[in-house]
Amino acid sequence: MDSNASEVAVDLFPYLKVYKDGTVERIAGVAVASPGLDSETNVLSKDIVIIPETGVSARIYRPNNLTRKGQKPPLVLYFHGGAFCAASPASTNYHTCLNKFVAEAKVIALSVDYRLVPEHPLHTAYEDSWAALQWVASHKEENGDYEAWVKDYVDLDQVFLVGDSSGANIAHHLALRIKESDLGQKLKILGIGMIHPYFWGTNPIGSEVDNRFRKELVDKWWLFVCPSDKGCDDPLINPFVDGSSDLAGLACDRILVLVAEKDILKDRGRLYHDELVKSGWKGKAEIMETEGEDHVFHIFDHDSAKARCLIKRLASFLNQGKALVE
Repeated sequence: MDSNASEVAVDLFPYLKVYKDGTVERIAGVAVASPGLDSETNVLSKDIVIIPETGVSARIYRPNNLTRKGQKPPLVLYFHGGAFCAASPASTNYHTCLNKFVAEAKVIALSVDYRLVPEHPLHTAYEDSWAALQWVASHKEENGDYEAWVKDYVDLDQVFLVGDSSGANIAHHLALRIKESDLGQKLKILGIGMIHPYFWGTNPIGSEVDNRFRKELVDKWWLFVCPSDKGCDDPLINPFVDGSSDLAGLACDRILVLVAEKDILKDRGRLYHDELVKSGWKGKAEIMETEGEDHVFHIFDHDSAKARCLIKRLASFLNQGKALVE
């Protein structure tokens, strides 16, 4: 075997390894589950191509007992985590979590399979996610090539963005971008659910100060996916540095920030909530902390009492002011 083929150039624990010949070996999020009817939750899912030009796909979920009659449920655009370089909607843990989430919230969810670093530059993830939002908005037009689960079942006046970790970061940037775009005239985002959002910065805050190992680990993740001269203070990852957009420009009415006590990112999530409240943004900001748990614990331990509590809280947030669809 060529020495370059077996020698590791980058070890991005716990996500992936890049070998000197350019080969990428992913470690996290590689186990996958097929779509279909989940017998435990009675949630049905299927994979669809949403952007034929780029091949970007999504996995769409709906309660199996949903009918075209009566009140239509909200649509949730879901963006998975994985530090922009790992996982997919088909990853077993995400598929299981989305089934449970859709069953509890009684929504239709579109889990976007945005393209990953290093095969694609970081901005591709944001552009793929933006294109997914445009695809959803196209269903409000009279003519076009539609997905029946969106066109026939969804209330397109109730659209939410939900993401965990890097997916919550994506949701944040989409909500800023839509404010200044023509798309914002077509599609209204009611709210954002941010689960353990991936924001960061060069200077440590809170628990980051005393946890040098994890601070350096997260630094390494970001510098791998975004090797810019701004480092960990790039506006993509630090929403409070010069050049970042004003939080008051977030185009939604409600935001729920979920943090976990043992998560190294928790202080960034708290700061985001606090700065949002002070920003002059006109919406309602909520925050909930899960005691004794670490980053995206609910993805790995779906059936724990605390994971069920998190899902119920998120479901309640999505259904505020609306009767649950039976």
